[in-house]
Amino acid sequence: MEAPVEPGIVATGTAFGERLSVAGTAAEYVSDPEFALSWGYDTYHRLTDGRTPTELAAEAARAALDGAGLTVDDVDLIVAGNSDVPEYLGWDTSAAVAKELGAHATPTVLVTQACAAWSLAVDHAAGAMALSPETNTALVVVVNVVSEQHANRMAFNTSVASDGAVAVVLRRGHARCRRLASAHYTNPEFANLFRIEYGGSAVPVPPEGEHNLKVDPMAAVYRHVGRDPQRFQGFVDEINGRLTDVVDRAFARAGKDRGRLARLIFLNDNQQAIREAADAVGLPVERTNAELARKYGHMGAVDQLVCLDEHIRAGELAPGDLVALAGIAVPGMHWFCTLIEV
Repeated sequence: MEAPVEPGIVATGTAFGERLSVAGTAAEYVSDPEFALSWGYDTYHRLTDGRTPTELAAEAARAALDGAGLTVDDVDLIVAGNSDVPEYLGWDTSAAVAKELGAHATPTVLVTQACAAWSLAVDHAAGAMALSPETNTALVVVVNVVSEQHANRMAFNTSVASDGAVAVVLRRGHARCRRLASAHYTNPEFANLFRIEYGGSAVPVPPEGEHNLKVDPMAAVYRHVGRDPQRFQGFVDEINGRLTDVVDRAFARAGKDRGRLARLIFLNDNQQAIREAADAVGLPVERTNAELARKYGHMGAVDQLVCLDEHIRAGELAPGDLVALAGIAVPGMHWFCTLIEV
């Protein structure tokens, strides 16, 4: 019998910016700090010591490699994800991270699909293992560092954005933390919501007197629904309805009983959003990452893999538990779920 192709997580590494208090810094970002505090965050991370996103990603990658007892020369594939604004235009974060790690000729791939980037990066690694018998070990590394010139970390949406990186070493057929299946859904109707207006090729330079920090992304949502309360409620209902769909689809693809779901690891969103996500999949909020979200903040595509590692280390997940790592990437409106067997 052939060994299973599906990869498992051998080791995880993390790296973060400086931990800061939401209460102590909210006034730097918003005129009404109490509103930001109402989302339920206690602390978040901000990269303030001169390090770059590439350096942060490489730090997490080194920690994962050390945990697996490997060097970068043992890796057959590097897949990088970046869920915020890259350091440069014409810039490939995956190649930059490989260079920082001292890799030589290792194939690299870059995924930039916002908060879904980690899921697609793991999918790509699993697909590469399925297609190529030479690909046995992959390094997936994901970074999120808010560009303060492009977005306000406490006013871009209803979360406190945070800076961090996570890396996992995946090995073909590894018995623990196996990726069983994933599911994705995109609604292109919402493609223009939450976009950063200035700096791209369409409008490379802001009009006089304008800049990205003056643009309210939530206002684009209200304009899209014509300020109609019923259409806005329909938008909210779709968010949770599609989440249930992708979780169900991932279980079906894995051939597993949906009733075995042990934990939902959602985005490190605000507390109300996590409660609504828990209700949508039929779990109590205690079986989510709600408490971890309070201390980490929303780290884009970094959230789920960090929280998975934390829950395992805390003894909150046991071998054989099925965990849905799911969420929504609002730029583009992508729903995603990756099913992991601990």
